[in-house]
Amino acid sequence: MKVPFFQLLCLNAAFASAQVVSGAAEGFAAGVTGGGDVSPSYPETNEELVALLESDEPQVVVLTKTFEFIGTEGSTTEDGCAPWGTGETCQLAINANGWCGDNPVATVTYDNAAMNGIRIKSDKTLVGEGDAGVLSGKGLYFEGGVSNIIVQNIKITNLNPSLVWGGDAFTFFGADLIWIDHCETSLIGRQHYVTGFNPNTRMTWSNNFLNGVTTHSPGCDDHHYWTLELVGVGDEITFQSNYVYHTTGRGPALSGTTLFHAVNSVWSGIPGHAIEGGDQGRGVFEGCYFEDVVEIAPAEPENQLFSASDENAASCESAFGRACQPNGYSGSGAFDSSDTGFFGDFAGLTIAPAGSATDALGYVPDNCGIGRV
Repeated sequence: MKVPFFQLLCLNAAFASAQVVSGAAEGFAAGVTGGGDVSPSYPETNEELVALLESDEPQVVVLTKTFEFIGTEGSTTEDGCAPWGTGETCQLAINANGWCGDNPVATVTYDNAAMNGIRIKSDKTLVGEGDAGVLSGKGLYFEGGVSNIIVQNIKITNLNPSLVWGGDAFTFFGADLIWIDHCETSLIGRQHYVTGFNPNTRMTWSNNFLNGVTTHSPGCDDHHYWTLELVGVGDEITFQSNYVYHTTGRGPALSGTTLFHAVNSVWSGIPGHAIEGGDQGRGVFEGCYFEDVVEIAPAEPENQLFSASDENAASCESAFGRACQPNGYSGSGAFDSSDTGFFGDFAGLTIAPAGSATDALGYVPDNCGIGRV
């Protein structure tokens, strides 16, 4: 009997796993070890959790419950704005860095904890137990050259979802060798994942659920807009087997000089657009499935994109040492980009394997996110 590709990946992860971390990173973050074989710690309080993650020593941290940060750092009420009106489900905005401009003024109140993520340091493993590991009201921040970090099987949620600039789930501002796996992000004020202007190298984000069902949005509905803002100079990201669901934009905004390999990921239920970005962003999309995505990418995108098809799949041989897997579509717009001029930029990087787009559709939505390791 032939074992389907994605079941094989799951089996490999099970047999390769240590007691705490399941599997091993593929793609650009291959070789990451996090806290290694350090004895696990099981924090009970917010203070214990933050101290472990911000310590200078290798740590393996296991979450067995929800860590509630809402209300722990007070709240702020100030003038913000209402760019999309003041309807019940319209997002208002915090006036961060003068962002509001000439938009109508509106009073906003936000929880302070979500505005400042935990500054996780190098050589850390953060893992949730079952489906219990939740950070409510605070995200994670990777900055200043931190490296060798694993985050697996946790959920980040409740970051001032009614407010733009209300908080980001995962923020990267100069980090290296990071594996984010089987995590869920939901009810986020701004970005689910955001990279800053400093290089973020050797990243693998895999098997994650970017849950766009929200309470407030720029469209004044329940579709999240601010999803993946990638603006780093020299970012290297493998985006493997992720599920981007119920969003309307920036999924990703592929900008800066980001090098992005999307493989076997699924985009579904997107009435707006998925991919956008600046003229130096570079991305290969292969073995991905786009289900009910009105606009996958502009007909003439600014950035450099390669969408694998039956006709051009062999072009990947020069970059990956193999043909690409064609993308799949249902109820979606066209995605015909075929730029190959940046393929040499993959030299020296570890390339993730790829299965078919139809296998991705059948496997990823039901097996990504927290509690499904």
